[in-house]
Amino acid sequence: MTPLTEAPPTHGAPASPLRMIGVVCAAHFVSHYYIIILAPLLPFVRADYGVSYTEIGLALTVFNIVSTVLQTPAGFLIDRLGARLLLVAGLALGGVAFLLAGLVNSFWFLIAMFALAGIGNTVYHPADYALLSRHVPAQRIGQAFSIHTFSGVLGAAVAPPTLLLMQSVWGWRGAFIGAGIMGLVIAAAVLMVRENTSTMAAPKPRAGGDGKPASWNLLLSPPILLNLVFFLLLALMNSGMNNYSVAALGALYGTPAAIANTALTAMLLLSSIGVLVGGVLVGRTALHSIVAALGVAGAALSAALIGTFDFATFALIAVMAAQGFSTGIIAPSRDMIVRAATPEGSFGKVFGFVSTGFNLGGIVAPMIFGALMDAGNPRLVFFGVAAAALIAILTVVTLPKRSREAV
Repeated sequence: MTPLTEAPPTHGAPASPLRMIGVVCAAHFVSHYYIIILAPLLPFVRADYGVSYTEIGLALTVFNIVSTVLQTPAGFLIDRLGARLLLVAGLALGGVAFLLAGLVNSFWFLIAMFALAGIGNTVYHPADYALLSRHVPAQRIGQAFSIHTFSGVLGAAVAPPTLLLMQSVWGWRGAFIGAGIMGLVIAAAVLMVRENTSTMAAPKPRAGGDGKPASWNLLLSPPILLNLVFFLLLALMNSGMNNYSVAALGALYGTPAAIANTALTAMLLLSSIGVLVGGVLVGRTALHSIVAALGVAGAALSAALIGTFDFATFALIAVMAAQGFSTGIIAPSRDMIVRAATPEGSFGKVFGFVSTGFNLGGIVAPMIFGALMDAGNPRLVFFGVAAAALIAILTVVTLPKRSREAV
């Protein structure tokens, strides 16, 4: 396969695929950095404003609600107005929101800025996937998707230590301001990259046979709805393991927090490696549903084993790592499955729509797994993850096919 290489710079020439991948992945890095921003700084923000955990949690609630409600409309706008400028706008909104949150001494203003950042957050997935699908050669799109996903994982991993470093020097407000400036810098970088206008033509939505706009017929079609369910189930799996495994292991087996956290770290590390391996696989096979199903099956088996057996330290770390690798390897194939079901000119709305599954899963997961923990059933946390994975397998292997030329 021909590698993506940077073409010699030409005055006024459109960006090469490598440069476009670079700025899109930088934007995805920022999006996940912003999603994590409050977690490491929460004790400092809470102490400064003298509010409860419930009150400070309102910031995350409004961020996620705004993102859930507006992400699909953002996808429609991206398909109509163009992805690059709306991605710039989203980055700028997030950057300005956190910059102002650090400058203005008001708790309710902070909540309002998280709502504004939630609006900015709506553009990342639909714009990123639209730009990559339009500007990266088909034979390299799977690898581009995997690097894109990895950049988001990296942003989440880098956020806590860098935010705490800035907090130690400038306080939590300085950390917010620094994060805001980063978003504005990346917005400027995306703005400087020109698109290849020869690829910009897209079919206009037509009315369906029942009188509905064809765009809504597309979103409500079985392939797209099943992809939405698949994304929701993946969010349930990830939330269950990421947020509740440490507490569940302690309650179920008396696993020391240090060991449980080490196992969780191994899981997250192997997940990022799995994403890169999955990117290699999608370039070598067109059987994306099979790859995704096998990855989900591995995650289901690992979760079920953890819920069944009290593993010794190294065995627990190994099984958790296997769980992370299995979930990571799914991501590039997951994105290719969505792309295969999406007609040209509809990448923004479709990826925006199915990505709301992540937000919906993030809203529902605490209700499910938190209730299981409160009811004294930590074993069911792992079995619940396994059950979600088994349903996800049924979802992905039964996905009907859709011609990408159909609108």
